[in-house]
Amino acid sequence: MSENVIELIHLQKQFGDHAVLHDINLSVKKGEVLSIIGASGSGKSTMLRCINLLETPTSGQIMFHGKDITSPDFHITKYRTKVGMVFQSFNLFNNMTALNNCITGQVSVLKRSRSEAEEVAMKYLRKVGMEPYINAKPAQLSGGQKQRVAIARALAMEPEVLLFDEPTSALDPQMVGEVLEVMRNLASEGLTMIVVTHEMAFARDVSTNVVFMADGVICEEGRPKDIFENPQDPKTREFLSRFLVG
Repeated sequence: MSENVIELIHLQKQFGDHAVLHDINLSVKKGEVLSIIGASGSGKSTMLRCINLLETPTSGQIMFHGKDITSPDFHITKYRTKVGMVFQSFNLFNNMTALNNCITGQVSVLKRSRSEAEEVAMKYLRKVGMEPYINAKPAQLSGGQKQRVAIARALAMEPEVLLFDEPTSALDPQMVGEVLEVMRNLASEGLTMIVVTHEMAFARDVSTNVVFMADGVICEEGRPKDIFENPQDPKTREFLSRFLVG
């Protein structure tokens, strides 16, 4: 069995006196697609942001290939090139074209030459169906197009793992499908993905594993078939009942 790429061990996060994550234990292997589901405020996004150290855990360990990323001597910038992130709100540079959005990190962080970075950027913009729009700035793009550029930008860093924080929740309904299709394709190619999502069909059909969170705790985890067809925890059952009726 392949080793864990990412492992959370007794992860806790507090904001002041308020505990947001309680004793989270979780592992992700190479090629897995982990979907994290649960009601708003359950701690899903905080957990994802801890994995990328956008939030600093209060206690516990986050292991990347067996090394604790929370230790003081860990090289965070290098780690972030290996663990990319796609945000709910796209986070594109508004003054740059789609192409330059996908080039800038490669040049500044990975120290690639401009020509190599452009080649890599074009490869991934093509992959997400955005080649016709490489010279457009974000203001000229729809929400779905912006998110596809943001995915291409993350892929251009050629990460080992890609984190998605509710990548479709800021989109109009008609644009959700185009982003989910890109994500489905990435999953089928074996990219390791951790996805916080409200898209239950994606979690059910694309994931290798699903985690259900409530009140900062992992209530249940397992294969999508088990979670969606035979949930064990009452909170999971209640949460999914709204989806399963449909």
